[in-house]
Amino acid sequence: MDSRDRYICQHAFEDDAGHHGAVTPPVYQTSIFTFPDLETFSRSQMKEREHYIYSRGLNPGVHLVERKLAALERGEACKAFASGMGAVAATLFSLLRQGDHVLRINQTYGPGVELLDQLEHYGVKHDGISGTDDIEASLQPSTRIIYVESPSSLSMELADLDAIARIAKARNILTMIDNTWATPLFQKPLQHGFDLVIHSLSKYIGGHSDVVGGAVIGSAEMIDRLFAIGHQLLGAALAPQNAALVLRGLRTLPLRMSEHHRNGLRVARFLADQACVEEVFHPSLAQGQPAEWVAKQLSGHAGLLSFRINQPTYSRIASFIDALQLFRIGVSWGGYESLVVSPMRPNGSGQPLIRLAVGLEDIDDILADLDRGLNALNH
Repeated sequence: MDSRDRYICQHAFEDDAGHHGAVTPPVYQTSIFTFPDLETFSRSQMKEREHYIYSRGLNPGVHLVERKLAALERGEACKAFASGMGAVAATLFSLLRQGDHVLRINQTYGPGVELLDQLEHYGVKHDGISGTDDIEASLQPSTRIIYVESPSSLSMELADLDAIARIAKARNILTMIDNTWATPLFQKPLQHGFDLVIHSLSKYIGGHSDVVGGAVIGSAEMIDRLFAIGHQLLGAALAPQNAALVLRGLRTLPLRMSEHHRNGLRVARFLADQACVEEVFHPSLAQGQPAEWVAKQLSGHAGLLSFRINQPTYSRIASFIDALQLFRIGVSWGGYESLVVSPMRPNGSGQPLIRLAVGLEDIDDILADLDRGLNALNH
């Protein structure tokens, strides 16, 4: 793991002297900032993106988080939002116009797709393909954005970031990627030519299942545009207290991701050896061309993976999940706790997968719990 990234997470941009030596930066729990005279206020308001005026725009604690995230992704600037969905919405609203088309690659975040469905009422179209499909053949003259999730958060689909960026730049198409699975520590899409990187801060970056937030990182010009339209007008600002929780999560992110990496690999290989498991979806097990993408794009692996059992009926999936004792049933991921969920429903709809968010518990306890679930399939 890059030592520069460790420093950014733990110390970069922090002003100990300005905070009286406090090891933890203060939470600026204020809605407004006042000024000594009208001229200072007026001049500051003319450059609202650079001055603390009203916390919906810029807040010192939120700004510290933004500077760290921009540095981690090797971007020029970052804007934080009240949720990952707030970041997605702000990006799409800021960059799309009537008549535009969005090409989605891999299974992008469900609510993001639902938002694009709503934008169809305003003349925006979208289509989805796999990362292994022919991208150039899927583009339209009106394609404005290529929206990628790699690895994706259900079946861990992958895509060739360099190729996508190269194709997009040749056609003046913007590229955005949800990088939540990998975090900035294990994948840096901007260095592969992408324009924008999106994160749900609720996951690994927050790391404790107690904060909701989102962020977009890119060039200063692009983030400035998002600030003016998607952030200020939609109003999904990250609260100061939530920014403090994200900052706390960043301090331990390198240590936690190292452990998620180790535990995720152990679980993926354990499941791959089970006779009742048909397939395991984790980038470490990728084969063929996707394996080449893993080698050049990912420097580590997260603990989120999914798998398919044989005869994957709802009742068998429920038998496995309900037998678990350590893994708790719930959405989201990225905290210390191990979680399990399935998108399959009692009526048979949804993908017949089991998704595991492998946490930070002792790996022997994790494997023993999974063995307990697998044994339930045989009874």
